[in-house]
Amino acid sequence: MINYKDNRTRNYRRSPSLERMDGSIPQKIKLLIICEGKNTEPSYFKQFRYPATIETIDIEGTGYNTVSLVEYAEKRKQEAKYQHHKVWCVFDADPKAHDPNQLVHFNNAIKKAEALGFNVAYSHQAFEYWLILHFEDHQGGPMHRDLYAAKINKYLKAIDSKVVYDKDRKEVSESFFNIMLAADPKTHESRQVLALKRAKKIYSQYDHQNPAKEESSTTVFKLVWELFE
Repeated sequence: MINYKDNRTRNYRRSPSLERMDGSIPQKIKLLIICEGKNTEPSYFKQFRYPATIETIDIEGTGYNTVSLVEYAEKRKQEAKYQHHKVWCVFDADPKAHDPNQLVHFNNAIKKAEALGFNVAYSHQAFEYWLILHFEDHQGGPMHRDLYAAKINKYLKAIDSKVVYDKDRKEVSESFFNIMLAADPKTHESRQVLALKRAKKIYSQYDHQNPAKEESSTTVFKLVWELFE
């Protein structure tokens, strides 16, 4: 678990400035981010600079997915220390899971989380799809998760051959994160800003009645917007 309140002196990376989506004046909030992955998602979110609008952030990588993750988040929310926290559930669709009903569980998890008042940052198929959007505007439909790491590393190699995304360790390093923050040489915009725009545009093309059929898409952009200062 990463508690940003206890690490205020650390030099978290500042995200590029960007107007908030609703134009409102943000209020101080506490966040509890419950992640499916034990490595990728926590190692990514811990790179953000502590935002002035956020009082504290706790991040957990659990190993749970879909409904079980939401049920775990529900138990955490009932604890006294988290009763005033805004909860984000971060999980994936996993079409290759051994459970043939995995995509049904994916839809049910989204509905259950929303019914509990939780926010959902899902990815279909996996979180790495959000990382890919920093480098390309993929709107070509399904992309199998087994292809993600090679695609990410192709882009990283062209930028800095020393930076690698290890598909086994599944950790977003500081160097990798900095590349995602840096300006794209063609557009001169931060790659993270480009990813936000791309993910939002792709998401808007679906009706969200059946997220299990909305591949490739992600709502991680909604959580990342909240982490901007």
